[in-house]
Amino acid sequence: MAKIRKLASIENGIMEVLKILSEEEIQEAIGKGSSYLRKCSNPTLPQQLDHNDSIKLDIKCIQKGKGHPLFDSHEYIVINQLENVETHKTNDIDDLLVKSNILHGKLSEAVKLAEDTRSELGKEISKLEKKEIMEAIRNLENKILKIKLTVDQK
Repeated sequence: MAKIRKLASIENGIMEVLKILSEEEIQEAIGKGSSYLRKCSNPTLPQQLDHNDSIKLDIKCIQKGKGHPLFDSHEYIVINQLENVETHKTNDIDDLLVKSNILHGKLSEAVKLAEDTRSELGKEISKLEKKEIMEAIRNLENKILKIKLTVDQK
């Protein structure tokens, strides 16, 4: 029977890694196979995935252009604890989605302005423009994380 894993839990992050990386890529990254990761992803067993291994697996996923599922899981857990400590307020998902759309628009605008031929370096993106784009991405990622937290709490 399939095990239910919490949204953005370490176990779920491991399952995402298993979807992204092949057996060979996992072996190359951490020197262990996918069966080891499947064992670590079992929510009824204590976690045995080494922190350094999780970093190596995320780096391998990033190299494939597929994000960093274990980092996302760690970030989710820490932010969830901070939210529990700071406040117990509930967020309205519709409001969060509207705000995320606004942030997406700001990201799109930053990229479009940076790639404009009339910008500082023309089609090339300057260091300042990269900084602005990265900040817009971070803001959007934070809002998406807040949506995940809200969905998980409901």
